[in-house]
Amino acid sequence: MAVAPTRARGSNARVVTAFEATPGTSPAAGAAWHAAPFVSHTLGEERPLEEDDLLGQGREMQDPTEGVATNDGDIVVPVDARNFGRWLKLFFGNPLSAGTPEDGYTHTFKSGAQTLPSISIEVGSPEVPAYSVNRGCRGNTMRIQMARSGKLNATLGLICIGETDPANTSAGGPNPTILPTTRFPNATGSVKRNGQLLGSVVGASFTFSNQLEKVETIQPDGRIEDSDPGMAMMTGDLTIKFATQELLLAASTSPPTPMEITFGWTVGAFTLLFTLPRVFLPKPKRPISGPGGIQAQFNFQTSGANGNAVIVTLKNDKDSY
Repeated sequence: MAVAPTRARGSNARVVTAFEATPGTSPAAGAAWHAAPFVSHTLGEERPLEEDDLLGQGREMQDPTEGVATNDGDIVVPVDARNFGRWLKLFFGNPLSAGTPEDGYTHTFKSGAQTLPSISIEVGSPEVPAYSVNRGCRGNTMRIQMARSGKLNATLGLICIGETDPANTSAGGPNPTILPTTRFPNATGSVKRNGQLLGSVVGASFTFSNQLEKVETIQPDGRIEDSDPGMAMMTGDLTIKFATQELLLAASTSPPTPMEITFGWTVGAFTLLFTLPRVFLPKPKRPISGPGGIQAQFNFQTSGANGNAVIVTLKNDKDSY
């Protein structure tokens, strides 16, 4: 009887991560490696072929040559109470953590750190088996979209140095650290302006960017040397049912008047807050396309002129990151 081939399936895929002491160098198997829940990913190294440009060889094309390697991609992860703290560390640097086992721990992440960590991300298909490590990964963009319902996920845009060839065994070892996944639901989300709940919000999204710059030095392996952080930036949008002129008036002042906006979620005793202390709103249009409710979309920008542009506060039962 013929044996059915073993095919890799996304339902069994495994992602494990470990922060690197040296960018591009993965730690040895052990406690440094953590299992990372994920929804999807587009990570992986690509190396295109460059067409030959020789003339005088007739009409037939000659062999192509190897191009430079790139490893840019996204990983979509659940916004949860414990594991998401590791992604926040990748994008914002080490947090300030305080608390007790009885009362819980509060971790405060702030934008604008001069240095940021790098991480190794192994993607494995145990059926084959095949495990490859995306190394030297740094956090470039983080996008979160709020809605009244549905799953709350974050799309993380990463820039990595390279990827190892597939191996039969996991670099993270057979027993990586696993933290329970407690997801923040969209249904518990809130948007506040200057500490007060902002009404009539039907949708919101924001994108934090480290504006990474690739260090594209000439190297024998054709990969980048690393990526350096640029100016930290947070942009986003608020979609509001046109019921009051509260935000419209705030967006119409000249010069623009900053406000504080806070996006937050709660599940049980755990909370996650993105606080933007200095937000500027542009004056929007209020288009009418039918008999339904009229909405206005404010595409905001943040500033770190008086401190940090973004402050993230995560309260959970984990003592440190």
